[in-house]
Amino acid sequence: MEIRDGVRVIGPEDAPSYWQPVPANGFVRCILSGKELGTGFSMGTQTVAPGCMVREHTHDRHEEVIHLTAGHGFARIDGEDIPIASGSTVFLPRNRKHGFVNAGTEPMTFVWFLAPGGLEDFFAAIGRPRDAGQPAPEPFPRPADVAEIERRTVFGWADQAPKR
Repeated sequence: MEIRDGVRVIGPEDAPSYWQPVPANGFVRCILSGKELGTGFSMGTQTVAPGCMVREHTHDRHEEVIHLTAGHGFARIDGEDIPIASGSTVFLPRNRKHGFVNAGTEPMTFVWFLAPGGLEDFFAAIGRPRDAGQPAPEPFPRPADVAEIERRTVFGWADQAPKR
């Protein structure tokens, strides 16, 4: 909701949300869109299911900040696994290979900031709309054209055959 002069207040279930395909499973909330706000960043959350992962990838035109708010696992940065837990923050400059693995038995949730924005376009293109309180769907595959979706959104490179 816009209050005035561009101020926004977004409730816990007011943002567009999408179930995510394998290997992440879980869901995202796309809370702030740089295009909608006319800003240089986008922001949201991602919840990764237990034992699942965000594939390794790069952003060739973007910087990213990840702040873990629940769960634990590891950040895979340039092939090195670095433990992360709730409260950990990861800054990723352009072109750094990175991914995230939920090594726990509970969901792992993080806040993401991407500058400039655009990550929300990727999530909408590969996901399925999610409503608050809706049970998680059975795991589903990425779209057949995921590599093209990545190229036209915010990715420089992404692992098309992820291994845990």
